Amino acid sequence: MTRGNQRELARQKNAKKQTDQSKGKRNEDGLSASARKQRDAEIMQQKQKKANEKGDPKSK
Repeated sequence: MTRGNQRELARQKNAKKQTDQSKGKRNEDGLSASARKQRDAEIMQQKQKKANEKGDPKSK
């Protein structure tokens, strides 16, 4: 029976480890909130520009 208990404890420990790792992924880039907001805004502007160029064949 002890083997079953060890497996259960190992599963619980691994599940906790996985959740802790997934929580930290968001802040790995090392940017502040305002810097992240600026970066995301630039990315969205580039995507919008690309979508507009693709959707409007007359502008080429």
